[in-house]
Amino acid sequence: MKVLRIHYVVILLLFFLSKVTEIQAGDVKPETVTCKIKTKCHLKSKKCPAQCPKVKPTHHKAKACAFDCTSPKCEAVCEDRKPNCNSPGAACHDPRFIGGDGIVFYFHGKSNEQFALISDPNLQINARFIGHRPAGRTRDYTWIQGLGLMFESHTFTLETTKAAKWEEEVDHLQFSYDGKPLTVPEGHLSEWNSPQEDIKVERTSSKNSVTVTLTDVAEISVNVVPVTEQDNKVHNYQIPSDDCFTHLEVQFRFFGLSSKVEGVLGKTYRPDFRNPAKPGVAMPIVGGEDKYRTSSLLSSDCANCVFSPTSGEAIKNSLVMDYGTLDCSHGGSGKNGIVCMDTSIKLGVE
Repeated sequence: MKVLRIHYVVILLLFFLSKVTEIQAGDVKPETVTCKIKTKCHLKSKKCPAQCPKVKPTHHKAKACAFDCTSPKCEAVCEDRKPNCNSPGAACHDPRFIGGDGIVFYFHGKSNEQFALISDPNLQINARFIGHRPAGRTRDYTWIQGLGLMFESHTFTLETTKAAKWEEEVDHLQFSYDGKPLTVPEGHLSEWNSPQEDIKVERTSSKNSVTVTLTDVAEISVNVVPVTEQDNKVHNYQIPSDDCFTHLEVQFRFFGLSSKVEGVLGKTYRPDFRNPAKPGVAMPIVGGEDKYRTSSLLSSDCANCVFSPTSGEAIKNSLVMDYGTLDCSHGGSGKNGIVCMDTSIKLGVE
């Protein structure tokens, strides 16, 4: 009899919890998202999944609803609003990139110099590298400290501020637009829009995390992190006590790169790109500093740069790759030179 009572109580409890869950779910009506990017999903709409009903969740750790315009299924998905360092378009750590072809590579660059990550007729994205070279090392340990964007006739920069010790409650980001300092108020979901509304900066947490959106061109998720004591010990960076090397974790998403795109990361999105790594070699070293070095964070003077903001008609008529045709569900190769794979290859410069 006692067992039956316990069983009955458990059933009632489960029933009560299920009703509470239904009520909570009912309070959050799934929003509808529309693909505004010019892929095959353009202007299609989908309801958000129940697991992430809102595009801009009020809690900074909650997953957000987004339309995956590059998916063959044209679907609404749940995603983190911070960079995913293990997905294509990522540039994290020291610095570890994942190209448009899905291959992991390292480009070390050089401390206190700038390199073109993306150079296309209508878009230039440079990165400033900071670093440290302990005694006995032949090259710098490096991290990405800042990004410089050029588009049309405008410029935008995003940089980390130097800190001796990492403080979670201090914002380590600074911005500029067209050469003037820009303030994005602290606070989750706080945002700034340019007068032309062609670029938007939105905070994805109260401090140190933002998403930068260039309309119909790119979306850049950014997070500021330090070199931690554990990182320092594991990798033997030997960083000094007065600098924790605040740097960026970045994930790029592009919506209209031309077939001639250049840059450390950009070239991996080209339809004719062939990875130079030799099959079977565990850690091939590939150069690139001389091809992609720029004189400043807002310069497009690298040897291989193709940025040309005045060539509007050429941009419109250029071959723009449609990543929406790529289906990686079964592995293998997709169109436009994009290959689905899970291969980690270390590339860099010494």
